Amino acid sequence: LFSDGNWHNGTQNERMAVTVGCIRRFGWLGLTIVLRFSFMVLNNLVAIPSYILYLILLQPLRLMDSQLFWHIEGVMFKWLLAMVSSWGWSAGYTVLEWGDDVKGISEDEAMVIANHQSTGDVCTLMMCLQDKGSVVCRMMWLMDHIFRYTNFGIVSLIHGDFFIRQGKAYRDQQLVLLKDHLEKYYRSRDRKWIVLFPEGGFLRKRRETSQAFAKKNNLPYLTHVTLPRLGAAQIILKTLGAQQENGTIAGENSVASVRKPASLQWVVDVTIGYPSANPIDIQTWILGYRPPTVIHVHYRKYPAKEVPIESEALSSWLYERFIEKEALLEHFYKTGTFPPSEGQSEAVSREMKLYPLSLLLIQSFAFVSGYLWYSVLQYLYCCLF
Repeated sequence: LFSDGNWHNGTQNERMAVTVGCIRRFGWLGLTIVLRFSFMVLNNLVAIPSYILYLILLQPLRLMDSQLFWHIEGVMFKWLLAMVSSWGWSAGYTVLEWGDDVKGISEDEAMVIANHQSTGDVCTLMMCLQDKGSVVCRMMWLMDHIFRYTNFGIVSLIHGDFFIRQGKAYRDQQLVLLKDHLEKYYRSRDRKWIVLFPEGGFLRKRRETSQAFAKKNNLPYLTHVTLPRLGAAQIILKTLGAQQENGTIAGENSVASVRKPASLQWVVDVTIGYPSANPIDIQTWILGYRPPTVIHVHYRKYPAKEVPIESEALSSWLYERFIEKEALLEHFYKTGTFPPSEGQSEAVSREMKLYPLSLLLIQSFAFVSGYLWYSVLQYLYCCLF
């Protein structure tokens, strides 16, 4: 009986220890979430107004030397995206890269097509493109119009990103607006890379519709991606594509021609894979309540002049890319790695690194700028009132 009593008491103590341990873990997690959210809010309050006020101050430079103005704007834009990257990095969310090394084409013009699983895809791209030269400074994003009304919407609006409305009722109008936007802002602001998600929505929202469309049209049944839409990609290729002296576009039937230097040179196919097919959303990225996670990003680059322009041919080409994405992700979810590229016997990964000192300097500049602008505005207010 004495032994049974000791065993019973020991079990109760173990349960109490487990309960106390759980309470401590959840308490620490809750405190971490509150602190991270508070820092994110404060970060936005100092960084975004500072970005706007610096650009207002630099408006005379815009009139005298617009190229230098947009270069400075691009550097500050990259710093803002580095801050977003730091939120995920500080929670242990890192990127491992596979496939083609795209650093060598960072100064060329490129269209990036990526699969879309969650809001965290944008944060992932913000992070993994940080070490690709001046790409982030000179890139343009195509994003859902709802982002216009977020805290970062004003920054994207100033930078010249394009907000696109989804749905059949808006499709034709949006493509016309996209073409006008590219012609007006892309080269006048010295943009080099343009990022879009051809699926037109998140995987979880579009999968059933895509599979039904595939079944109806005798197309492959995809699980890890959805069939891409043609419109935006075709407009970009036609508007920014390799122009020829006779006014046509590379990829169309023509006799030998000479390309003008300002033209789209690459299409970069990006495949984002999350462990166990469990994507990170932006809330997780900010609050950090998920354990440290390695996000895998696969690149494959294609010369833009080899990509067809005509609707039917381009649709087939895009379908082939997303069928390849399906195979890549199938392999990744089974093995934890992407398969080797053509000509390789073994897949080789590259760790994408963010440098703590650089992030610290950027954050310090943001908070110092916030304090200085607050002081200036407070002084002006006291002078006027």
